[in-house]
Amino acid sequence: MARPSFKARWTHIVPATIERSTYVLFASLALILLMLFWYELTAPVWTVTNPLGAAILWALFGLGWLIVLFSTFLINHFELFGLQQAWFALRERAAAPPVLRQPLFYKFVRHPLYAGFFLAFWATPAMTAGHLLLAVGLSIYMLIAIRLEERNLIDTFGADYIAYRETTPMLVPGTGGRRRA
Repeated sequence: MARPSFKARWTHIVPATIERSTYVLFASLALILLMLFWYELTAPVWTVTNPLGAAILWALFGLGWLIVLFSTFLINHFELFGLQQAWFALRERAAAPPVLRQPLFYKFVRHPLYAGFFLAFWATPAMTAGHLLLAVGLSIYMLIAIRLEERNLIDTFGADYIAYRETTPMLVPGTGGRRRA
């Protein structure tokens, strides 16, 4: 539902002003269904028993979720969830055209929201088979999403995004930007 081709078809069914919020609604419902019908796989994959090691992993887990939350506000939390679009429609106000910005975390990585999710999914002192399955599946999904999202960002911001991509790493600070266009 996040791809432009789907959005173009979807907005023939729902108004463009609620396209994003319906996407968030359906994505949330899919996640709720996943959690409701999840079959627990409790076989341990790893267990960190050292208290300091466990504390570090729990801190990284919490840091990951804080990065996710904070990143949403850096890029406009209310637009991300479709609330701004609906509010502007109610007020008969148009949104400003998108501008490529790199606030705070975005100066260090292009996708801090995804980086936070990676931390949250993988930093655990007790990895079970079920947790591993979820972490691997969501990690693959995010890596595919990043690739598709970057195409959209190039379409939207052109040379500015290409230059940003060349100088800023995708997920891990200090690893350099993408070297090929």
